[in-house]
Amino acid sequence: MLSLSKQPFTEQPGFKRTYQPNKLTLGLFYPIEAYQGEAPTMENHIEIAQQAEDAGFAALWIRDVPLRDPNFGDLGQIYDPFVYLGFLAAKTKNIALATGAIVLPIRNPLHLAKAATSIDQLSGGRLLLGLASGDRPVEFPAFGVDMNERGEIFREYFEVLRKFQKTSFETIEWSGGLLSRADMVPKPVTQEVPLLITGHSQQLLDWIATNGHGWVSYPRSPEQQKNIIQEYRSAVQRNCGTQFKPFSQSLYIDLSTQPDAPVQPIHLGYKMGRNELLKLLELLESIGVNHVILSLKYSQRAASEVIEELRKYIVPRFPSIMK
Repeated sequence: MLSLSKQPFTEQPGFKRTYQPNKLTLGLFYPIEAYQGEAPTMENHIEIAQQAEDAGFAALWIRDVPLRDPNFGDLGQIYDPFVYLGFLAAKTKNIALATGAIVLPIRNPLHLAKAATSIDQLSGGRLLLGLASGDRPVEFPAFGVDMNERGEIFREYFEVLRKFQKTSFETIEWSGGLLSRADMVPKPVTQEVPLLITGHSQQLLDWIATNGHGWVSYPRSPEQQKNIIQEYRSAVQRNCGTQFKPFSQSLYIDLSTQPDAPVQPIHLGYKMGRNELLKLLELLESIGVNHVILSLKYSQRAASEVIEELRKYIVPRFPSIMK
């Protein structure tokens, strides 16, 4: 039986709102709009964030896309993730603010720690820090990083990031720097910002289970996802005992105006009516998914309209855990 042991990260308000054993909550991926091509409009997104918070969504998720890469074709929310998170922190009250995910190897870990703990403090402990090794080849030479070494760099930076948060005036040396006779401030609200690993980030599953506070993965068929989750839970149990480390996944949806519309596959998700969406989410909860991050990029309807329908018929079944 999984337990929510009293690790510092489990007491953080953003984590408590989003994660609990054997329960599923819902989040939204930015940009929260339907759009074609690589660039969203980013119009009315603060109002939509407030609508989502009022509706009971657990978290808002921000991506890290530092450069425009025409070959990749997706700019995310366009704005710098931490600048935008600061803006959202000032415009919302309780909803968790998450990154999905910061590309760790191309960032100075001290700068990253400073930005993350600042958002965590300014938001009252609402930051969930998703981290990844990166997959866009154009980014690595631009930031002076060897893409082939990103897995090793990820592990190193992950460890120093944790040390910056949890220690005070401790000498910390890494391949890119040395912290001595100085301290990184501010510190997190609960000693450590929850660190969620996205994908495999060039790491073995046992490493992910041991070092991460949770795992964010990708949409798969429920049968495949069940097997992945079972492997992950086994790895957590081997390395951390009964400690609860949640599993999250993304899901693109195109919500039909017809409640009983059947399921049709789309890229990384499905077009369907709300009744089929409810069945799918209940199935995902039953196989161990703790949080589903919905993306409306391929929606045929306005985001505010979809969120209102989800508020009435879907979110009450999967409410945020701590409002």
